[in-house]
Amino acid sequence: MSANSARPRYLDAITALFVTTLVVSNIIAGKQVEFTATLVLPAAVILFPLTYILGDVLTEVYGYQRCRRVIWIGFSCNALAVAAIVISSWLRPAGFWDGQDAYVRILGAVPRIVGASFIAYLVGEFVNSYVLAKLKVATVGRLLWLRTIGSTVLGQLVDSGVFITVAFLGVFPASQVLRLVIAQWLFKVAYEVVATPLTYAVVGWLKRREGSDHFDTATNFTPLSLRIGSNG
Repeated sequence: MSANSARPRYLDAITALFVTTLVVSNIIAGKQVEFTATLVLPAAVILFPLTYILGDVLTEVYGYQRCRRVIWIGFSCNALAVAAIVISSWLRPAGFWDGQDAYVRILGAVPRIVGASFIAYLVGEFVNSYVLAKLKVATVGRLLWLRTIGSTVLGQLVDSGVFITVAFLGVFPASQVLRLVIAQWLFKVAYEVVATPLTYAVVGWLKRREGSDHFDTATNFTPLSLRIGSNG
């Protein structure tokens, strides 16, 4: 059954979780975490990979068009959050409040990094959704693990590659940039692999509850449309 035939009951909740995960990930990304002596990653890696898992769920159950709309909703909400943080940091602090420097240091947005984050998010999420939708048609709905992991391998490679390169090339040596890309990519793919049983459970439950198992056989895969329909 097509996901477009009836109003999905759980789509709003998944959209809210996706947006919350994205916005919170960007807020906590400023903290660098030492996972091992040689592996240092932004704190956002504990949460951001969930956006790809949720993207898999959205595409698998509801189709590329609905996932595309959620990706743009997430982008808009994140842009609003960044704008609010930037404007609030510009406002003159009260004389009795001594937290301005810490506030700006933790939440302050470096334009280059923000731009890199926005570009990487859009490209990575759309690659992930596109690959999963195409693989679903090619495998006739079989091998969900192959679709979720395969789409994440490509989507997260693009995401990590674009973000690290745009944000830090010229700041760090090229060899260090490459190491950062590989470390983030491998960590995020491993996250997806470990979460595969949960993805299976959620996808199966949603398909039963929604009565939906969408195949993108005649979908317009442009990322620039918000339409949902046979020509969307």
